Amino acid sequence: MKKLLALLLVLAMIFSLAAVFTACKEEVVYQDDDETQDPSDPSDPSNPTDPTDPSDPSDPTDPSDPSDPTDPSDPTEPDEPEVPEGAVTGTVNVPASDGEHLNIRTGPGTNYEIAGHLYTGDRVIILEQKVSGSMVWGKIDKGWISMNYVKLDSGQQPQVPVVPADPVDPTPPSRPRPPVPEENAMFVRSAVNLRDVNGKLLEAFAEKGDAVGIIGHDYLNADGSVHMYKVTLGSIEGYIMPWYLVDNEADALKNYDHNGYYSTHAGRGNLYGGGGAAKLDYFPREKGPIAGNVMPDECRTLYVNSGAIGSIDAYLEIANNSGINAFVVDIMDGSSIGYSSPVMRQYSPSAAAHPNNSLEVYKAAIQKLKDAGYYVIGRMTTFNDYYFAVDHPECAITSTIDGKPLKLNGTYWPTGYNRMAWQYKVDLAVEAVQLMGFNEIQFDYVRFPDLVSDYEKAGTINYHNTNYETKAQAIQRFLMYATDIIHEYGAYVSADVFGESAYTYVTAYGQYWPAISNVVDVISGMPYPDHFSSYTTSSGSTYRPWEHPYNTVYNWGTSVGYRQKETATPAVVRTWIQTYNAIRYPYNKYGPTEIAAQIKALRDSGCSGGYMTWNGVSSLSKYREVMSAFTAPETEN
Repeated sequence: MKKLLALLLVLAMIFSLAAVFTACKEEVVYQDDDETQDPSDPSDPSNPTDPTDPSDPSDPTDPSDPSDPTDPSDPTEPDEPEVPEGAVTGTVNVPASDGEHLNIRTGPGTNYEIAGHLYTGDRVIILEQKVSGSMVWGKIDKGWISMNYVKLDSGQQPQVPVVPADPVDPTPPSRPRPPVPEENAMFVRSAVNLRDVNGKLLEAFAEKGDAVGIIGHDYLNADGSVHMYKVTLGSIEGYIMPWYLVDNEADALKNYDHNGYYSTHAGRGNLYGGGGAAKLDYFPREKGPIAGNVMPDECRTLYVNSGAIGSIDAYLEIANNSGINAFVVDIMDGSSIGYSSPVMRQYSPSAAAHPNNSLEVYKAAIQKLKDAGYYVIGRMTTFNDYYFAVDHPECAITSTIDGKPLKLNGTYWPTGYNRMAWQYKVDLAVEAVQLMGFNEIQFDYVRFPDLVSDYEKAGTINYHNTNYETKAQAIQRFLMYATDIIHEYGAYVSADVFGESAYTYVTAYGQYWPAISNVVDVISGMPYPDHFSSYTTSSGSTYRPWEHPYNTVYNWGTSVGYRQKETATPAVVRTWIQTYNAIRYPYNKYGPTEIAAQIKALRDSGCSGGYMTWNGVSSLSKYREVMSAFTAPETEN
């Protein structure tokens, strides 16, 4: 009997092991593709995990991890499944500069939801391919992936028919170029609106390659150079600054190729509808120190919203007892208005009627900061402006159904194509520099609204794109105009961008890091760790980027370094850091350790221009709690 029981026990163990082995053989590991970022989540860069971090128990590349299904020593590693007739096979390959995982989507495009991830080295079977914009998408059994990051096996041919999808953007209608003047002709190198003698924008728009006639100038600079040429564009007269013009058409039509990077930009195409990178301007811009306005090498910056102006002494106390050397203060933040002013009353009386402070109180607070020796930045939202859209619905993004302003993400948006909206914000910025003495003007929401793909696919959104620009062109050209004007009043210009902008494509809302960095003095990304997407590692654990602030920000900063090399005159990188407790499970507290980790990650990754503390309510208690992290780098001590 004992022998019979022993035999039965052995048989049971054999069957159990066989079942485990069969289950393992049925597991198929799929790989990532090149579409490493979810553009529907503006702050979701690709996998922020540092794969070399020995402290990360969820490290998917840890060879000692017994649960890693890709472990080559695993005797139960699954066989590659049978390849259907007509399909092709390959391996996922995501360059380190582009991220570490590839999104699997529910359909062939970035407007579809993410269904999972793949990683470099994963095997894939491509069943079908479709073209969306300039990106080829491949269908696998779990969804769709970008083919840019799939290396087909040796001898494989792209046998699967490539079926074109609908184009992302319609081709703008061609227009005849203005005639070339018989005398004193110059040619437009960088597309630009003509201006009046005071620098205000005119409706007349000169395309790249257009000829203009030089008929005079406004005045000469101290060095004898022309400030603005007076020109004719066809029958229209106006002014253009000299650096937009060259002597011949051939040079005007050239694209600036910084160290061979233009081909890199051109190769990225127009993946998400924000415009092609090839159509943006990469000519070097004149930058440098502004006389009488010293920008610290590293700005350690405390954010104060306009509703907190009355407590400015308390913020000064924190700064005076820490390493803070700069402040960023709201001029306006959407419908939260810092003060009423003549420019605001002219352009947006609804905004002027709802200030958080009197002009005198606001100005006195800014003067206190300047008297104490701090570098002071005035922040304003650009194309997120409820009151201006209400006051000027003709300047707003509207519905094609009823023609009224379209409420997007909870507010109305002036369209980034509208020159009156441009003029308002530049005039407001100049007025703020003159009234308050700001060292720098920071443009936030300098983009089109995100999360609008459903409206675009349905054809129910009207951007009023009168010049047939791409979104990215409009954003870059606004910043070119803003820097032209604001620099003349002795202030620097900065632009806030989503963390996603640090990656290798033009975003759906028109931000492209190399093009923006090339124009402004300071570029400020927003890589808040709790805005990054969590994901399941190859070992089955959940990786939450907000639990790893150093790794998350460091890897983002590394991507920024690649983008900075791709442009001729890169901006200073000064970054927003998360200075609030995580808003996602497990809602971990962000104290001095977490704040210091982000700051160290920025310095270690080469983002050396400083940081700004994002806490929407400008919480004094939070700032006091974490102020020990606001220290100068060791080289300054």
